[in-house]
Amino acid sequence: MVLAVNERTLLPVLLPLAPAATLVERFPQAVGDALKALDVPEAVIAEELQAMGYGSVCKTANRSLIGMMNEFSFLAESYRHHFGTAEPIAVMKKLVITPCRPIKYRSPQEMLQELLTL
Repeated sequence: MVLAVNERTLLPVLLPLAPAATLVERFPQAVGDALKALDVPEAVIAEELQAMGYGSVCKTANRSLIGMMNEFSFLAESYRHHFGTAEPIAVMKKLVITPCRPIKYRSPQEMLQELLTL
């Protein structure tokens, strides 16, 4: 499973790694599915997907983001084991309510909602 985290909102997006050769092409659909599961309006989802353009895989230098990704990875594995699900959306819905210190103890879901109201 691949975990991607938005630097601004810390919104986690999970998707299967296999087939790895198509990961970048499959990522926008995973983002769309995650936003839809969080009841983001279709027009906003379409706008976000349009703005994504081309993608690439790279490392981040943001140490806070790396810390959150480590925490989300640990929690995701725990949720998968505890709830017996490997479904990326089900695990993501558990992760988005996690309070996060870098964003003043608000959850990624709260940050996303705030961003959408601007």
